[in-house]
Amino acid sequence: MSIVIQREPSRLPSKTDAEFDRISNLPGHVIDQILSRLPIRDAVRSSVLSRKWRYKWAKIPCLVFDNHCLNFSSQDQSFIKNKLVNIIDHVLLLHNGPIHKFKLSHRDLLGVTDIDRWILCISRSSIKEVVLEIWKGQRYKPPSCLFNCQNLVHLELFNCLLEPPLMFKGFKNLKSLDLQHITITQDVFEKLVSSCPSLERLTLMNFTGVTHLVIDAPNLQFFDIGGIFEDVSFLNTVHLSYVSIGLYVNIDNEENDAQDNSSKLLRFFVNLPHIRRLEIQSYFLKYLAMGYVPSRLPNLCVDLNHLSIRIDFDDLEENTAALCLLRSCPNLLELEMLARPEEQSSMERSTNFWEEDHWSSLFAHLRLVKVSGISGVKSEMDFIKFLLSNSPVLEQLTVKPASQEGEWELMKELLRFRRASIYAEVIYLDP
Repeated sequence: MSIVIQREPSRLPSKTDAEFDRISNLPGHVIDQILSRLPIRDAVRSSVLSRKWRYKWAKIPCLVFDNHCLNFSSQDQSFIKNKLVNIIDHVLLLHNGPIHKFKLSHRDLLGVTDIDRWILCISRSSIKEVVLEIWKGQRYKPPSCLFNCQNLVHLELFNCLLEPPLMFKGFKNLKSLDLQHITITQDVFEKLVSSCPSLERLTLMNFTGVTHLVIDAPNLQFFDIGGIFEDVSFLNTVHLSYVSIGLYVNIDNEENDAQDNSSKLLRFFVNLPHIRRLEIQSYFLKYLAMGYVPSRLPNLCVDLNHLSIRIDFDDLEENTAALCLLRSCPNLLELEMLARPEEQSSMERSTNFWEEDHWSSLFAHLRLVKVSGISGVKSEMDFIKFLLSNSPVLEQLTVKPASQEGEWELMKELLRFRRASIYAEVIYLDP
């Protein structure tokens, strides 16, 4: 009697299994990138996929705790706070790899003391990026261990009180600093900026405690500021190319002129030799108009190709400062002028500033112009005519009024100005 043994053919993996295996066998850094792009709750849920995936989430280097990490809503703020604290504690307790990024930005989280514990935990790792956005409650004071994170490349703080320890020597590797709604003293701010030699980007918005801004940063390239301050000056900023600056309070030029007749314009630009983009927001043009205003800057801004100015067209001093800037930018390509309609009077003022002969302000390279927020008063229309008459290669003029009042008259006036520049396309945008 013969016995025939038949082997059962090995089962080929199904398409679903093969696809699953392909994902599971991806390189570790690729899986980390995939998990890092998921909300933290979904990354943790991946542990149920298989035994291989059980602890993969615990090695992701980027931890983001924001509104996406809770999948329910509740009116009980205490319940939300306790649930969120438990989630963050759980993740940090089980995490067993380096943490490069830590972001805390939940709309319902107050500046609780638990944050101190979390920062202490991440400070023991090679943390490179920290984002703390405290949306509610009093300004949160980060613990001193945050200032020991010498691998930091990006630091972003919202609604915080900054008081570094006395032994703080700066962040040697920090390239980007974003401070919004913060309280910081004058000395601390100056020391913080000057002791970050690698700093390339600085954002400062809605701050208290600093009135005289001194920016000393040899590698700074990007500077964005908006707030209430009395003075600003740059030291050792030869690489600074992008500046957006807004003064959020109106100032009295006559009162300041009586105290200081020096030129704010000259002092502002003396350490900005390579600026390429400048945005003058809110009332900062009033600040630049304080003191002596030359016809043009002694050192022209030859690299500046984009200029944005918020202006009161009925203010003679602001117009004079704006003309100085326009004359000082021989290679300007794009210009944006934003009127402040809240300052416009219903009675037209008798100013003929832009009617005067400013032919020395020929814009040989200007191609794009946008004028926004105008109401059609004489000073605004004179400026538009001045631009059209002095821009031989202008390609496009975009006009956006502040309101629909007098819209038809404004359009007719623009059509009449069209003859001043036969090559420019005039685009009218509804308010």
